[in-house]
Amino acid sequence: MNNIKISTNKKGEVSVVYIKGDITTLTGGTLEDTYQKISVDGAKKILLCFDRESYINSGGIAVLIGAAAESRKQGQKIRITGLSDHFQKIFNMVGLTKYTEIFASEEAAMKDF
Repeated sequence: MNNIKISTNKKGEVSVVYIKGDITTLTGGTLEDTYQKISVDGAKKILLCFDRESYINSGGIAVLIGAAAESRKQGQKIRITGLSDHFQKIFNMVGLTKYTEIFASEEAAMKDF
């Protein structure tokens, strides 16, 4: 499955990005484009909400690492929710959690952002 559906919503100061589908080398550009667009629009607080069925391969992780590194330069804060236990472990292993925080729910991530 090489499709991805991304939508954005603004909740107060937080730009929420809803991600459904597979994040791979083929679809990562869509996520990268969305990140760039909300950055240009001035987003400082970004919440990535993954669908529980989402799949992320190494190409997708590379896109997320790039966004996380860029967010640090831009003074942005990124939080993530919706990841399965498996992907939470992978994000820890590759060091993404040094740049982002993972939360159990959208509500928990929004609290005290």
